[in-house]
Amino acid sequence: MPNYRAILSSDWNECLAPCGPFDFIFFSHPDLRESLQAIFRQYTTNAIPLGEAVRRLRQLLPHPISADEMDGYLHASFETYPGLPEWIEWCRSRDILFMINTTGMVGYFQRIFAKGLLPAVPVLSAHPMIRFDDLPSDPGLILELLEIQDKPKNTDSARHSFGITSGKVIVMGDSGGDGPHFEWGAGAGGLLIGSMTKPSLEAYCQAKGIAIDVRFGGEGEKNKSAAGRNFMELVPFIEEYLDR
Repeated sequence: MPNYRAILSSDWNECLAPCGPFDFIFFSHPDLRESLQAIFRQYTTNAIPLGEAVRRLRQLLPHPISADEMDGYLHASFETYPGLPEWIEWCRSRDILFMINTTGMVGYFQRIFAKGLLPAVPVLSAHPMIRFDDLPSDPGLILELLEIQDKPKNTDSARHSFGITSGKVIVMGDSGGDGPHFEWGAGAGGLLIGSMTKPSLEAYCQAKGIAIDVRFGGEGEKNKSAAGRNFMELVPFIEEYLDR
């Protein structure tokens, strides 16, 4: 097992990539877009819990999304913000465990890694509503995320699983759904990175007295791009934190 000195646990949707957790459903069922967007907005602003959002999603879907449908979506639409593959590889080269921790679906990431669209990551924390048969390309550890409160639990579980109990913690997110993760990260003495930080995360952190250490990209609900910035720009902040 690699001897990791830190763990970096990041949200995915609108944080590492310009997409939402239901976009692959929009692709296969464009008629559901308006209803799904309403559910997503309610969830990201903490108006409804993730479990309720998934329950409503299940009611809307006429049938489960297949691996072929997921591949079709990825072929047409897969995109990340600039520098993400290089950043993941940099973390690996510096003995930092890179973990994707998201309310997105396990099956979405299974097909991403199967198609080689991203470098492999050791740990995935995601929702199991859509999950395909196991593949050799799957992350070695897949943790189920059923509510946003599972984000900090799963980061802590991964940290212990890989023996990083006395190491450093880096948490990255964009919306109020990442609030509990940031709250836990602050308590663990972690580095908190806001990626195009939305008002919902700002409000959560302000109410809890949490300081966001680094802000990456533009701010606000309407900002859907990284404003020309590259994830490798975060390297100096991480190195400074690790050297403390």
